[in-house]
Amino acid sequence: MNVLTASLSDLVVERVGFGIFVLDRQMNVLMWNRFMQDHSGLAADQVVGKSIFASFPELPRVWLTRKLESVFQLGSFAFSSWEQRPYLFKFDHDRPITGGVDFMQQDCTFMPLMRDREVEAVCVTVSDVTHVSIVQREREEAVAKLQEYADRDGLTGIANRRYFEARLRDEYTRWQRYGGDLSILLFDLDHFKKINDQFGHVAGDFVLREMAQRVAGVVRAQDTFGRFGGEEFALLLPCTPLEDAMLVAEKIRNTIGDTPVDVQGVSVPVTASVGGASARTGVPAYEALINEADAALYTAKRQGRNRSIAFI
Repeated sequence: MNVLTASLSDLVVERVGFGIFVLDRQMNVLMWNRFMQDHSGLAADQVVGKSIFASFPELPRVWLTRKLESVFQLGSFAFSSWEQRPYLFKFDHDRPITGGVDFMQQDCTFMPLMRDREVEAVCVTVSDVTHVSIVQREREEAVAKLQEYADRDGLTGIANRRYFEARLRDEYTRWQRYGGDLSILLFDLDHFKKINDQFGHVAGDFVLREMAQRVAGVVRAQDTFGRFGGEEFALLLPCTPLEDAMLVAEKIRNTIGDTPVDVQGVSVPVTASVGGASARTGVPAYEALINEADAALYTAKRQGRNRSIAFI
């Protein structure tokens, strides 16, 4: 390599838009380019000839040593993505603070530098992939939000029927495998059609949202509360025997019926009928559990409404 070529190589190394540094087997720094200097605040003459850990004690010593040692032993490239380890160095980034990352997100490549088939040193490159990571996180958050919307009832914000049945299917499969207790409640608002007829569907929607909020405030975090359709709701109660489920049914019924709903300045009493069922030997599938709870709900309505009935 002539002098001009060498000088051009040095210039390229200094000017490239990513970090380059070289370490020997004792973890001493042999080279430190401009990118590393600008982002670390340490010039080459402050770092070269010293252990990388002396200049940057916060580096993940065990991980980095293991990574480099594998390159020395195998003589092959290694790579670390920001998805595996968000960053190696705590460098500031120039992205908006709304990006949600504290430090520059980095991809790192570990390249063996060989002479006579022996690895003399390892060249490490550090690429700034902060923008890529932010875009990917935003995409993942958007997908998660879309999935959440897909699982929610648009009017009340609680689980929709599709999501409720998926959770019931999973819990029923778990019950079949491990046993225990599993119950569900179906309930709907009594004479809801009269509310729609007298006050209009906007007022009816308000009542549905109010009832959903009331019930959501008294159920457990591990339960799944969903709208089954129209004025009918469902509650999945894992690890709950039927007797306890019916106590919950009464709690829900009282939560709904104790306080009238203010609809356009008019106090409207609202009550609910509840049907409960539990998994037991002989129930062939989770759909049968829904049918049993629905049958109990129908019995509650036939007996005068505003009551809780268990399927026995």
